[in-house]
Amino acid sequence: MSILKLGIPAGSLQEATADLFRQAGWNIKFQSRSYYPAIDDPEIECLSIRAQEMARYVEDGVLDAGLTGLDWIMETGADVHEVCELIFSKVSRRPVRWVLCVPNDSPVQTVKDLEGKRIATEVVELTKKYLAQHGVSAKVEFSWGATEVKPPRLADAIVEVTETGSSLRANNLRIVDELLQSTTRFIANHDAWKDTWKQQKIQDIAMMLQGAILAEGNVCLMMNVPKGKMLSVLDILPALQKPTVCPLSDDDWFSVTTIVKMESARMLIPRLKEAGASGIIELPLNKIIN
Repeated sequence: MSILKLGIPAGSLQEATADLFRQAGWNIKFQSRSYYPAIDDPEIECLSIRAQEMARYVEDGVLDAGLTGLDWIMETGADVHEVCELIFSKVSRRPVRWVLCVPNDSPVQTVKDLEGKRIATEVVELTKKYLAQHGVSAKVEFSWGATEVKPPRLADAIVEVTETGSSLRANNLRIVDELLQSTTRFIANHDAWKDTWKQQKIQDIAMMLQGAILAEGNVCLMMNVPKGKMLSVLDILPALQKPTVCPLSDDDWFSVTTIVKMESARMLIPRLKEAGASGIIELPLNKIIN
């Protein structure tokens, strides 16, 4: 039987990735002190590995495919096939940002002011490229963690990833510039992508993951509407696509189905009832496949 070797990001993205796969139809279980999560698909073998290393192992063929950030693909310079973008992260569904920061009371106002200074970061190569683009020569040091606490004693500035900015504010840091916005990418090894079975398996997984992300925050509304009230009901409904309208056995009634944002359903349902709809049902969605 053919097996797809799939990399699952360890660390901060682990639970968010497991939740996404669960919504897409796969259950992944992590065991303590094991780098091989269990998955309920005999055609997939998972390996839990840091997102920072994922692209390199996919490039080398240790893994057929994996999930990692655009930032780590760029940092390592890995040559991989990008299957699709998956906009999710550990806190929100927004891109993460790599930003240049200094203490609030620092005299630094632009990157030019860092000439000859010391910068701490995990993304050394990205930072060096950024400085080169601005014609700035500075000492860039790799940070093993707790980067936010290093200025001003251990570094004049840092390049750090942020999603909400709360950690930067808590450490009295301000943003000078943004280097990169990064989202999660589903990537594949070039040879694996050329393999017909593996490519199809990877594409199937990508489709289901994208469908799960698209469905998030949406619900399905189903209702019965008398013919005479149809226009009033349809005028109220926003929709991902045009509502589906089907005749019922009674020629004077129709069934209407549509997809709306979850937060708007609580306002829509009373208005739909007032407009003449009945038998209104709200259903959760796991996936939307376009």
